Amino acid sequence: MGFKAWLVELSMQKPKQVFIGILLLVVLAAIQIPSIKVDTDPENMLPHDQADRVFHDEMKKQFSLYDMIVIGVVNTEHPEGVYNPKTLADLHQLSEAIQVMDGVIRQDLMALNTVDNISQSTEQPGTIRFEWMMKSAPETQVQAAQIKAAVERLPLLHNTLVSGDGQAAGIYVPIVAKAESYRLSNEIQQVIDQLKQNSPDSGNEFYMAGLPVAEDTFGVEMFIQMAISAPLAGLMIFVLMWVFFRSMLLITAPMLVAMGAVIITMGLLIGQGYTVHIMSSMIPIFLMPIAVVDSVHILSEFSDRYKPGEDPKQALKEVVGHLFTPMLYTSITSAVGFASLAFTPIPPVQIFGLHVAFGILLAFALTIVLVPAYIVSLSEKRLSALKDHSLETNDDGKLGRLLAGIGRFSVAKSKGLVVLFIVVSAISVYGVTTIQINDNPVRWFKEDHRLRVADKVMNTHFSGTYDAFLVLEQTQQEALKSDLKLTLEKLAPGNQQLVELWTTHQDLPLNEMLQKLAFALDDLAYDDADQEQLWLGMLDEVERAQSDSKYFLSPEGLSYLNGLEQYLNGSDLVGKSNSLVTLLKTVYRELQGGDAAQYRLPVTSDAAAQTILSFQSSHRPDDLWHMVTPDYRSTALWLQLKSGDNQDMSRVIALVDQYVQDNPLPEGVELNWAGLTYINVVWQEQMVSGMLNSLISAFFMVLLMMLILFRSIKIGLLAMLPLSVTILFIYGLIGFVGKDYDMPIAVLSALTLGLSVDFAIHFLERCRAIYRKTGSWPATVEEVYQGPARAISRNAVVVAVGFTPLLFAPLVPYITVGFFLAMIMAVSAVVTVVLLPAVINGISNKQALFSVNNDQKEKENA
Repeated sequence: MGFKAWLVELSMQKPKQVFIGILLLVVLAAIQIPSIKVDTDPENMLPHDQADRVFHDEMKKQFSLYDMIVIGVVNTEHPEGVYNPKTLADLHQLSEAIQVMDGVIRQDLMALNTVDNISQSTEQPGTIRFEWMMKSAPETQVQAAQIKAAVERLPLLHNTLVSGDGQAAGIYVPIVAKAESYRLSNEIQQVIDQLKQNSPDSGNEFYMAGLPVAEDTFGVEMFIQMAISAPLAGLMIFVLMWVFFRSMLLITAPMLVAMGAVIITMGLLIGQGYTVHIMSSMIPIFLMPIAVVDSVHILSEFSDRYKPGEDPKQALKEVVGHLFTPMLYTSITSAVGFASLAFTPIPPVQIFGLHVAFGILLAFALTIVLVPAYIVSLSEKRLSALKDHSLETNDDGKLGRLLAGIGRFSVAKSKGLVVLFIVVSAISVYGVTTIQINDNPVRWFKEDHRLRVADKVMNTHFSGTYDAFLVLEQTQQEALKSDLKLTLEKLAPGNQQLVELWTTHQDLPLNEMLQKLAFALDDLAYDDADQEQLWLGMLDEVERAQSDSKYFLSPEGLSYLNGLEQYLNGSDLVGKSNSLVTLLKTVYRELQGGDAAQYRLPVTSDAAAQTILSFQSSHRPDDLWHMVTPDYRSTALWLQLKSGDNQDMSRVIALVDQYVQDNPLPEGVELNWAGLTYINVVWQEQMVSGMLNSLISAFFMVLLMMLILFRSIKIGLLAMLPLSVTILFIYGLIGFVGKDYDMPIAVLSALTLGLSVDFAIHFLERCRAIYRKTGSWPATVEEVYQGPARAISRNAVVVAVGFTPLLFAPLVPYITVGFFLAMIMAVSAVVTVVLLPAVINGISNKQALFSVNNDQKEKENA
């Protein structure tokens, strides 16, 4: 007894044990679900040890950078925009309320009431004064005008904290973790609602933007959507099967298989400790339609073969024996399509692909075990009722007549159809070449979503709400150490104390080493009067090295940084950049009298250091360390971008690359990128290349399986035809309609691969079996367009309709997946029932194609 026969026999002999066993598995999986952990952070698309992500995380720590929620208040009704007492009072009140919220980094919050006005001191010429820009809300329009004049003198704030048109002011809210952004945005919204209620006629409109709040909000709405879409998908399948079969008996078994597959798969994922990410949240709605297909095949054929009064077990053995191999291979090919996602370098996509693959194979196993157990547990009366809902005998219905007509048309016009599909494929290839790779988490929401609206409004007024950081580092620590060592050894050749001193400190980071050397040499000069001058001379050299090591206080380092910033600010791709040079030029201008002509960099390192020292007396001295490290060897340019699209960020990267090519980095200086907008580009590029590799590898794996299944190169290639045409058509359509190649589109490659070949397997397997029986191609076409073609069509509709609830989702990725999945099912079904017979009709030796000889034909007929 073969394995499949043993499995079916077991399920038929012990149906109760089968039900109990599956129920226990479902319960065990279900109790894992309450421990679900959610992760919607696109950063986690990259492994934790990925180089760009590691650098990004290090830079956040090094420069004390935090994810930010950006709040904007816009007033287009007042002649002075936001520069009026009421708007500034609301802004002040909102800022004060936000500062006391849990999860907000209060000391780094940027608003008009938390930043300094930098101006020249009127009491002591040559010194500057730092005072709060808006310590309290202005009471008169004159006071508001004074704030406007002060802001417009400060390049750090102009068009960042208040828009250039004066109609919008911002609050930049740094938060302890991205996962806090949704909660904080709701708390902030409550304050805003109260402000609007208190002053309904103020003309103020409030908006919230920023990648952190968009990503966290998407996570919350995603799970709300899945909680709605998954049950709706089940309901849609239930209703559709009722329309098709008009029998609760035919509906119950597939629905049990689908629910069992979904619950066990999700329970496995959660029980293993994996977080549910954007992709894995879609597992239920992917599995639900796919899981019912094999059950429908078995029940349909069983209802056709079974005759009331006969032993149902015998009919089941025949049905399962006939369908087991094509169902196994369709399940394996679908699973391979999803499992191919394991070849991508994106961990959440790997987890998604492998678990959907597991769910598909699980659905097959449940179908083979649960459906026979379900059937034999039915009473004879209920079994007889199945005959009234046979799918195979109703050839006079609209679908039967339509399919019969398609079969005759496909054969009669085979040459024209082949040419037509070749032309469509060629046009699709062109469409594929026009696809643009792009993504932006804010665009995951519909255009009328409050976050999408806020993004548009605020990026119209401000320099940009998307952040990227350009980090320059002077890395020649060892060279500086070596030069200093040679200098000191020249002053005291062979001095044992110097050798011991150097050996003790040489492995420390440069800045720390120089500090400790300076302290030690100062102590030696004090303790060793005989060699005081020697030690003091060495101390001078160490202090000189300390000064030289502060590269981004040197004229060379600041000049390069200044040139790069001016270049970026002159580009339409960058809204604005802020950096150490902006701060230095602003403070230096006030130290030199406040005239606009003095807005320039200090000419020496000492002057730059003195300018920095002056800034340290401000209310926010730590703002300096967001721009440069305390050793002045690393500096960060904060770029504000009006768009978070990957394409726009990539253009900015190319812009910087061009500048560096034309103006090579100073010796020993390295340039790298950080920031969420940049990280999104990195994972998107890795996903695209990974998806392409997985698609190619899975394509050849499926081809190999087709050759093994049919034991024929020709039929194996024929089975790949619907898959190939569907892939080309779907991605060509994506190119022609201008849909960006983003995360959900990338995942569709696995779906196309897995689902498109299923129909071809069933179609060709039945064609081969029928031709071997009849020996006639016209008779084969006539018979195959009765039961098999109708089953394929109905299964295509069931799967496609199962995804339709996604079309009504408020989140764009779900709409995209729902629409294109329906297209995949429609195209693959049409190609299968229209193109395959047309191609086969053009093959002259059909007996060789289907491997038929007279002896075999007589044996099969007998």
